[in-house]
Amino acid sequence: MILYPAIDLKDGQCVRLLKGEMSAATVFSDDPAAQAAAFEAAGCAWIHLVDLNGAFAGEPVNAAAVEAILARITVPAQLGGGIRDMATIERWLSRGLARVILGTVAVENPDLVREAAAAFPGKIAVGIDARNGRVATKGWATETDIMVTDLARSFEDAGVAALIYTDINRDGAMEGPNIEATTALARAVTIPVIASGGVSSLADLIALRDTGVIAGAISGRALYDGAIDLAGALAALKG
Repeated sequence: MILYPAIDLKDGQCVRLLKGEMSAATVFSDDPAAQAAAFEAAGCAWIHLVDLNGAFAGEPVNAAAVEAILARITVPAQLGGGIRDMATIERWLSRGLARVILGTVAVENPDLVREAAAAFPGKIAVGIDARNGRVATKGWATETDIMVTDLARSFEDAGVAALIYTDINRDGAMEGPNIEATTALARAVTIPVIASGGVSSLADLIALRDTGVIAGAISGRALYDGAIDLAGALAALKG
């Protein structure tokens, strides 16, 4: 199972939100590129990036910070937030991103996901953000009546590289991931599932790993707070 350290970008800084609230942001670094380089130096195989402003604006906002990160690291990075058209997808992939994450647009324009996945095999992931089992969009500000599993299954034949499943109520709360819901999703589809939201201890990572069906886990606040020792976590997941 791959551990994806998260760098959430707001106003050019590396922050973490509490349950998706932009007003509840804690700044962890004003040099996201240095943070990304530190994660790579520690042995991380991937970096997970989120343009928080972009998720609300519907277009990239923290592009300068993302480009600075890409210039500093050699490991692959994936980015979500404000990517809602083919031109933006093409632009990011041409600038060195390994994978783009489509969230809101996966609900509002699923044909774009299919088109992008066909055009860029292995480079398109779908972000499924949920509150109480239902999908939320537009930076988690808009709730829908779409069930998580229904949305995931609709992309089974699209060639999507991964599903990133976030339980919004767990995100940034240091309360542990929703292992039951994440495992159920992973068992319902053949697309690899990456867990996000609430991963706050080595025990959480091991529990996710031991399901045998979850491909990866994203952690942010716990790495910055020191609740998860990164070296220890990477060693445990390799073992």
